[in-house]
Amino acid sequence: MTYLRRAIKSFFYYCILLTVILTALVLLHVTEANVQTLFRGGWTSVGQILLLFAIVAAIYPRFGYTTKDALLPEGQASDGESGERDRLIELMQNRGYRLEKEDGSVRTFRLRNLVNRLSRMDEDRITITRTPSGFSLEGLTKDVVRLVHAIEYQFVKHSSSL
Repeated sequence: MTYLRRAIKSFFYYCILLTVILTALVLLHVTEANVQTLFRGGWTSVGQILLLFAIVAAIYPRFGYTTKDALLPEGQASDGESGERDRLIELMQNRGYRLEKEDGSVRTFRLRNLVNRLSRMDEDRITITRTPSGFSLEGLTKDVVRLVHAIEYQFVKHSSSL
């Protein structure tokens, strides 16, 4: 169900983006507000564009969202010891996230900035689960990759300074 919801959101996001661009072009008098002059094939082209958007939106959630592990050094303290939880929350806050929910070893974070949340179609949630080897992060691929590197760096740096 999450996949379908993300695909539908992506489709509408692309449609809104195209509408905003075309509206700007019309308001700047770059082109006329007529579908026949905006697109070479008129309404046929609009249908083709919507079909292209639907295909891309159907594929995007597969590559746009991921789960990735952040591996911690051997012997890293388990959750609760040495302030691991506090360091993780501080790292996420420094990256613009706020703790949304905490349930045992699972924590979810959301972006604090509304503009950033909207640019990600309100799909900005990062779920971090404590695993025996580190953390498992789930969310938008570009954010997860950045956060995995930041977590690994933070915890390796901290463990080497002990």
